[in-house]
Amino acid sequence: MAFPPKVYQFLVGTFAALGSFLYGYDLTIVAEVVSSNSFLNYFSPTTTGIGLVASLLTAGAFVGAGLAYPCSDYFGRRATILAGGVIFCLGGGLQTGARNYGYIIGGRFIAGVSIGVLTMIIPIYQAELVHPNIRGLVTGLQQFMLGIGGVCGSWISYGTYVSFSDNRQWRIPLGIQIVPAALLSGLIFLFPESPRWLISQGHQERGLRTLARLHANGNTSDPWVLAEFEQIKSQVAAEKEHSQVTFYQWIIEKSNFRRLLLACAMQAATQMTGVSAIQYYSVTIFKQIGIDGTDTLRYQAINSIIGLIGEFLLMMLVDRIGRRKIVVGGNLAMCLTYVISTVLLAQFPPEVNNTGAHWGFIIMTWVYNFCFASMGSLSWIIPAEIFDTPTRAKGVALGCMVSFAFNTMIGQVTPLGMVKSGWRFYILFVVCNFTNAVFFWATLPETKQVPLEEMKKLFTDSSWFIGNSTKSEYRATETSILAQRIENEGMEDKIGMTEHMELTA
Repeated sequence: MAFPPKVYQFLVGTFAALGSFLYGYDLTIVAEVVSSNSFLNYFSPTTTGIGLVASLLTAGAFVGAGLAYPCSDYFGRRATILAGGVIFCLGGGLQTGARNYGYIIGGRFIAGVSIGVLTMIIPIYQAELVHPNIRGLVTGLQQFMLGIGGVCGSWISYGTYVSFSDNRQWRIPLGIQIVPAALLSGLIFLFPESPRWLISQGHQERGLRTLARLHANGNTSDPWVLAEFEQIKSQVAAEKEHSQVTFYQWIIEKSNFRRLLLACAMQAATQMTGVSAIQYYSVTIFKQIGIDGTDTLRYQAINSIIGLIGEFLLMMLVDRIGRRKIVVGGNLAMCLTYVISTVLLAQFPPEVNNTGAHWGFIIMTWVYNFCFASMGSLSWIIPAEIFDTPTRAKGVALGCMVSFAFNTMIGQVTPLGMVKSGWRFYILFVVCNFTNAVFFWATLPETKQVPLEEMKKLFTDSSWFIGNSTKSEYRATETSILAQRIENEGMEDKIGMTEHMELTA
């Protein structure tokens, strides 16, 4: 029995998000791996070597995101996902069976290349498959599955940390990551190629059949499917020149430059919220207020569940509330948690041993992680939805490369910053979260439920400064765009098509 279209789209999006699970899992287990006695005794790494375990993953991801752009446009979205899964199996295998530290370093970099490929291509694949009404829900799976990976990584690494004293303490967490990568690689052939990619490559009949399979249980005569098919064809034909666009042209054209700026800003701002510092160096950070390493891993495991709840709620609400309010409000909330945490670190150093301060700091970390879902999820949702089909892969790839560059930078400077500045290093994240809120309040237009093919119009027609634009102005923009879409499609039954767009996925 065929699934209803929305259910089918959601299931495909969930499966694809296994790549995000790998990223979340890998980010989380590193804190336990580099702090376990068996790992330190087996390899005797230097302080710089320990830092490389964290930073080489994201350095590899920077390379992978850049490679994924031409591969996804030339070979397709599914083939790129397959390549990412296979590469991850290789990197995970090298780490799990490591005989010297070179295996660890090399395996982390190779796994990072895979992470860059997958995190770049998966939100594109999801956004190109789904109906605008559930696009935020499905592309939000990127961060939600990343959160599930974090939960699994936290509890598995905590369990091996307290249960084993030999090399199983770190080999088991590193080995488990191969399983979802192998599953993703083996089953990707069962799922559809992006219809937008198929049409852009001239496979119009396959593209039409895929659209019908996704949105109308295979009915190629469905009005919404036909309208979407014609619009994609028109856009691909009109914008074919964008596949050869130079970086200079990206800068001088208002719509392209705004979208590229926002995609890169979203990714950079997400890293500057301080999330990577907490993920990589939670044991060191918690020690600054006097909390033991074993307790830290337990609290961080709980923290991962709280973050997952935040990501789930965002995924459910983002298509109702919209993007702007969540981004601005989330950054202000994270700023407040950092203000309180900074005060606690300053007033209660380890020698004070104040239990109330410990719990205050732990709770602020939990609240921060809950609020981080705002930026964590939308840093994948917004870049994946704002570009046209011909420019999407390049724009998202550049955004991902910025994300991994900032992630690598934070991974390298955080240990030095905490040693040199102590609690003052946290002030950096207070400032960054506040400026994030101001920047996106001023520049980010609402993209909720705007069809992918009409993003260019939105970013061309709307003002550079958004600020206090009212809801009615956003509704007027969306209504104008959708009405123009119906007019351009030349549908005879405009009312019926509008109703179908609202009710059918």
